[in-house]
Amino acid sequence: MSFFSDIPQLSRSELIEIRKTLDNAYREFSRNYGDDIESFFDPLLSFLVWFEKLLIAAPWWLVIGVLMMITHGAARSIKLTFGVGISLFLIGYLGMWEDTMSTLSIITVCTLMSVMLGIPVGILMARSNRTQAVLTPVLDVMQTMPAFVYLIPVVMLLGIGKIPGVIAVIIYSIPPVIRLTNLGIRLVDKNVLEAADAYGVTTWQRLINVQLPLALPNIMAGINQTIMMALAMVVIASMIGVAGLGQPVLKSITNQYFTLGLLNGGAIVVLAIMFDRVSQAYAKRAQRHLRSGS
Repeated sequence: MSFFSDIPQLSRSELIEIRKTLDNAYREFSRNYGDDIESFFDPLLSFLVWFEKLLIAAPWWLVIGVLMMITHGAARSIKLTFGVGISLFLIGYLGMWEDTMSTLSIITVCTLMSVMLGIPVGILMARSNRTQAVLTPVLDVMQTMPAFVYLIPVVMLLGIGKIPGVIAVIIYSIPPVIRLTNLGIRLVDKNVLEAADAYGVTTWQRLINVQLPLALPNIMAGINQTIMMALAMVVIASMIGVAGLGQPVLKSITNQYFTLGLLNGGAIVVLAIMFDRVSQAYAKRAQRHLRSGS
């Protein structure tokens, strides 16, 4: 009976040796290339700091007005527009304006980076079964890996600060936009593609004018999920110095400040609902526009 129940295992000394070898290799990599990698992300850090300062320094009424205009332009909903404005006013009234603007800047930058990287990768996956076969296991690992694990190698490589947090958020949140871009393009009706080919369009024209517009609902769903995952990761990223609403939530957990955690958690929920409703409304409006052919 013990023959079947006992699993062969490495000895403790062998496990320690393997761990030491991997740890030393990563430390050596960090010492040799950490500064170069950090300098590579300096432009992103500069843009993030500038954007955060812009949101914080701008008059609150101007920021709320601009966000309401963006909401109305994307969703064309009066109720949603005024709901966003009232929610943001209440956030500021309750003293969470600066933290909310910091979180908004990080989420905006992370979402833009995820979209700029994720959509091209999704297109590559849709155009090549081999690329899809290679990247699918990688995306599976990225989506199932516990969020805390992302912080370990990033902090060891780049230390504590905004950029390590941004990288961790992007890695955690980018899989949905890649997957759904790939899915959306693959679900485009083949008859439509054949009709496009009959008109003599190039591969690029078919992608831009046919495949991407028809895949837009799926792509927008991927962007929506990416935003939600980025918001969830921001709280965890506060552990490595990322400013925003995550830090008060973390403080409330460690010090048992119920009201502080409730208010800042509510502000995160407001941002999540705002992004969710606006992106969904825009996707539905774009889909109706495509169907009407206008």
